Amino acid sequence: MNPRPGSVTPGIMNETTASASFHVAALYRFCRLERFEELRAPLAAFCCGRGIKGTLLLAREGVNGTVAGTAAAISELVDYLDSQPELAGLDVKYSQAAEMPFHRMKVRLKREIVTMGVDGVDPLESVGAYVAPDEWNELISDPDTIVIDTRNDYEVALGTFKGAVDPRTATFREFPEWVEEHKGDLENRKIAMFCTGGIRCEKATAFVKSLGFDEVFHLKGGILKYLEEVPARESLWEGECFVFDERVSVTHGLEEGEAELCRACRRPLTPAERASSKFVAGISCDYCHDSRTDEDRVRYAERQRQIELTAKRGRRHIGS
Repeated sequence: MNPRPGSVTPGIMNETTASASFHVAALYRFCRLERFEELRAPLAAFCCGRGIKGTLLLAREGVNGTVAGTAAAISELVDYLDSQPELAGLDVKYSQAAEMPFHRMKVRLKREIVTMGVDGVDPLESVGAYVAPDEWNELISDPDTIVIDTRNDYEVALGTFKGAVDPRTATFREFPEWVEEHKGDLENRKIAMFCTGGIRCEKATAFVKSLGFDEVFHLKGGILKYLEEVPARESLWEGECFVFDERVSVTHGLEEGEAELCRACRRPLTPAERASSKFVAGISCDYCHDSRTDEDRVRYAERQRQIELTAKRGRRHIGS
């Protein structure tokens, strides 16, 4: 069982409260969840009634998502999910945020809880061997190991493990095609894969094993668990880890990083990238400047003006 966040006085904190400390839970579970549709309404009501915000995905293959709230609310949610027979044994990673990192609560029904788009890939049937964070360095330092980052290109650009292969995929749907094209590079190698929280690489290892590869491994708990448990002085991680919320990135100890989003194209930007002459807060960056029209920039500028006005009033604009 994963340790629960520390206890606090129950209650719903307003997202504009400067002193608020929010607990963030990244969770998933592959299982046979035939009744996923009927869980949507009660799960949404449970979260909204406790001030929890974020996104949860429900599908026949399980649950996946990241949510934030008070420590008490998040603990209650994990207990609630664990009480569902199919979902017992959730994989949960906890971290904190100084401000509420989500704008609203969404519970969505999906065909897959992590979209690969390949029929028949089932992590419940066959999956790579789990490697604990404290054993990961030894595996990826082995010259017989090929280390593959299963995340998308914009995530990899912000940080990855030393020596890891970047498939340069824009979405996870492109990953199977990349593997098929590089099967020769994987022959007679140990294949070690990783992702943010562990869910993508579970499915990635299941796919790779379906192609006949045997020595397939993945980082248990993903990058988040590695950054939580492995001291920075021993780490082989380079850069920051992108997260899908308003914190944008985290570093060792799951501290909030320095990356910020370009609000025009949603690309995470390092401080060096924000120093570019093409970066204008809320309007453009190096990645999107030349692909946006003057009309786009006028619209973005007005949105940014509204965000700044709202911030001066001590509130957060919904489009920030």
